[in-house]
Amino acid sequence: MKFFVDTADIEAIADLAATGMVDGVTTNPSLVAKTGRDFKEVVGEICQVVDGPVSAEVTATDAATMLKEADVLAKIADNVAIKVPLTWDGLKACRVISKDWGREVNVTLCFSPMQALLAAKAGASYISPFVGRLDDIGEDGMGLIEEIRAVYDNYPALDTEILVASARHVSHVRDSALIGADVITLPPNVLRQLAGHPLTDKGLAAFLDDWAKTGQSIL
Repeated sequence: MKFFVDTADIEAIADLAATGMVDGVTTNPSLVAKTGRDFKEVVGEICQVVDGPVSAEVTATDAATMLKEADVLAKIADNVAIKVPLTWDGLKACRVISKDWGREVNVTLCFSPMQALLAAKAGASYISPFVGRLDDIGEDGMGLIEEIRAVYDNYPALDTEILVASARHVSHVRDSALIGADVITLPPNVLRQLAGHPLTDKGLAAFLDDWAKTGQSIL
């Protein structure tokens, strides 16, 4: 499973990218707004740090303007993936961008398996189901991932990757991997939590204590 980082924080992205664990980045207008910086400038810097796809989202709601904005975003860097909302206009734009331009498209704000099927038929490279937001309203976010996985697996010709979005905690990552999601996008703090375990900390402390008692040094 690929790990994308869901942030526009350049320092956090660079720090995590150095581990080799970052396969891409997802941004949205809200994340970029938190930086207080120019949107296109931030996306361009992220593209220099990460070789994989960097999702940059259009802000228009009609297909014609989405395509105009997508053209601007595509010129920022070769690894920009255009992010469009799962609306009829978004699907129209997705088809043009993916089929005619040959550019990766991330269709976002997916909340049902039928929406995911429409996005795949429109040529989406990634479908972004929002598991955390479904959990927030008492629905089963991970159940949606299972349903989309089952639908896509029924039709091998569909090559859209399931990109689990709105992930809030480590169990979302575990369950996504068990279900067979292709990608998960995570806030930096959640990605860092994947390496943590109290028994790891306890074991390391014991090893270091025993080593200190020997009075030796490797260097």
